[in-house]
Amino acid sequence: MLSRLSLRLRIFLFFCLLALGGIAVTGGALWLGYTRAGQPGLTDAFIFSGLLSSFAMLGLCAGVWLLFDENVAKPIERLAAGMRARAHAGVNKELDTHGARYLGDLAAAAQGLAGQLGDSALSAAEAIARETEHLEAEKARLAALLTDIPIATVMASPAHQIVLYDGQAAAVLAQEAPPRLNAPLSDYLDQTGLEAAYGRLVRSGMEVQAEVKSASGSQVFDLRLKPLGGAPGYIILFEGAHAGLAPDDSRPLVYDFALLETEHAELDNRKLSHLSYVVFDTETTGLLPHKDEIVQIGALRVVRNRIIEGEQFETLVDPGTPIPAASTKVHGVSDAMVQGAPDIGEAARGFHRFASDAVIVAHNAPFDMAFLRRHAKRAGVSWDQPILDTVLLSAVLFGASQSHTLDALCERLEVTIPPALRHTAMGDAQATAEVFCKMLPMLEARGLSTFGAVIEETRKHGRLIEDMN
Repeated sequence: MLSRLSLRLRIFLFFCLLALGGIAVTGGALWLGYTRAGQPGLTDAFIFSGLLSSFAMLGLCAGVWLLFDENVAKPIERLAAGMRARAHAGVNKELDTHGARYLGDLAAAAQGLAGQLGDSALSAAEAIARETEHLEAEKARLAALLTDIPIATVMASPAHQIVLYDGQAAAVLAQEAPPRLNAPLSDYLDQTGLEAAYGRLVRSGMEVQAEVKSASGSQVFDLRLKPLGGAPGYIILFEGAHAGLAPDDSRPLVYDFALLETEHAELDNRKLSHLSYVVFDTETTGLLPHKDEIVQIGALRVVRNRIIEGEQFETLVDPGTPIPAASTKVHGVSDAMVQGAPDIGEAARGFHRFASDAVIVAHNAPFDMAFLRRHAKRAGVSWDQPILDTVLLSAVLFGASQSHTLDALCERLEVTIPPALRHTAMGDAQATAEVFCKMLPMLEARGLSTFGAVIEETRKHGRLIEDMN
């Protein structure tokens, strides 16, 4: 059980035990001396001596503990977090060893190991980059081929989750909801009709044709469902007759074949790498959620520890009130820019659909979520998605005593925010997403591989910021 406690807490408990032990020994010695003295008139003197020595013992232990905490426990935590960042998050800058100057040769040894690891990682990265360049070229050719063929193509897992979609399919899916990797097909197609067609496919093992309504019932799609041979899942081809395809629609090919192996488990038991995330940020008219308003929302999706190209949500929001000049100076959104933009009800509904099947991630989530939840009734939505906060994740990985601002995290994990994008909703969302993607393997390396384990750990830092789950 003690091994689950942080190093700083264990050292604190050790000194508490040392202080209590010292007080007990001193008290016992004074009691023995008093009983041997056999002089009742010395009672007050013995009690005074006992109290004085007890307070002195407490003060001494507290002082030495503070020195240990500042010069041993905190530096060890920072050193461990720094090495973990280099081992699992691709950070290459030198370790800050000044804070660990009282740890003997440990800091120098860690720096040497980190440097060796960095050289090895660089060599491996160069080899991977050469292979990746070839794979990216093949992917680009495949994407161009699929996009040029006037048949929208979607690959789905046996659980009817999207595994692949091409540019044509993105245009079709967008007529119902934002196209999203790992999203349920029931967001786009009538679930009853789709499952009936899939049942025929499973029974026959051969291609089947079906007319399936859209999820909203506003249109009908001519579909062809094809099996994947011995692999799980199936392919859906949208015939163009009712698809409403535009001839110039283009979009990157989006896929992750690992999603074919669908994990069926409760959220708390699901691995972090198997979840879908929506990372978002807002810009507002001020810093008071109970009276200020949102003027911009930016969000993007992370699946399998990577940001999905093209899956973004970005909108200006008409706050219905003048934007203070001081706020415009920070985020650059002016009254003229939000004229004709959707109000918060419409914008929140759109964002809610984009994030409906994902874990929401934000930096200082209570602030952004307070704005959205205040207008939940107006938007007709319920913000009950699970939430991760990068402030709390930072406290878990780097220690509560460290700085947890977005700028500090970006510097620590070598994430660059272009100055023109800082304090814009999409710019900050992009930075938060990159930070989050580097945090995920670090959390898993700490043994926090499931959502439930991470939430249990973040709740230990509730004094920093409210946990939203």
